[in-house]
Amino acid sequence: MASAPQSGDDVFDQFLADRGHETEPVGWDRSYNKLQCPDCMALHDEAADDCGVCGWAPN
Repeated sequence: MASAPQSGDDVFDQFLADRGHETEPVGWDRSYNKLQCPDCMALHDEAADDCGVCGWAPN
């Protein structure tokens, strides 16, 4: 038995996933002992909360 989605975002995420898009939360990439911004590829210390170059922050 199928259940109804919990919110409108679930429906939208399913729509995107059905068409090949990623819908998982995006976090920092890793480069050796640094955090790397997935948007601009800038490197930051492990304690960074957001990207100092482009302003991106993990979900």
